[in-house]
Amino acid sequence: MRIISGYAKGRKLIPPPAREDIIRPTSDRAREALFNIIADQIQGASVLDLFAGTGALGIEALSRGADNVCFVDYHPQALELISRNIQICLDALNNQQQVYNKNSISINPEGPRPVSVIKHDLRKGLPYFSKNLQVSPGFDLIFLDPPYSQGLSIQLLRAIDTSSLLREHTLLIVEDRAKESLPEHLTRLTLVDQRKYGEAGFWFYQPMQKGII
Repeated sequence: MRIISGYAKGRKLIPPPAREDIIRPTSDRAREALFNIIADQIQGASVLDLFAGTGALGIEALSRGADNVCFVDYHPQALELISRNIQICLDALNNQQQVYNKNSISINPEGPRPVSVIKHDLRKGLPYFSKNLQVSPGFDLIFLDPPYSQGLSIQLLRAIDTSSLLREHTLLIVEDRAKESLPEHLTRLTLVDQRKYGEAGFWFYQPMQKGII
């Protein structure tokens, strides 16, 4: 596992232990394809990574210029991996700042981009989000990557659809097994694109009829 692009490009992320099936990271190939699609929407975005696992999706967004990322998971092993992998990304930013500062060029005068980690069992619904996690309510980009084929995608999709997490232009990306069937329309969200990469399927939702991807 590695960070594909951005200021932490090439940094290796810490994967789950071998033969461990509790955490299923998105493959580098699928992650690269996904971020190629949404590349123009990451800079300055407020990002939510649900069922974060190793944190690879949120960390990739952070490396590519997301303004802030909130990671949510419950499993102790996942929380440890997220914390360690966030530090890898922030260390890369700090190193880059030092190099640029030697040349009297400031790339981020306000310091590392904010990150937060919430311990919460998403099988029981969405967590409470403190108002000080983001500048304004809602997120620009939401990743939803639950364990495959357990009905959690549709459960959380419906919860997000009626929540305050959505902004007018929010892009919600759901990852599940490619053979799964998810709805085209909900109360607010509409399916605007769908992709398949091997076993992984990605569904792209926005709270509008006309998508921006």
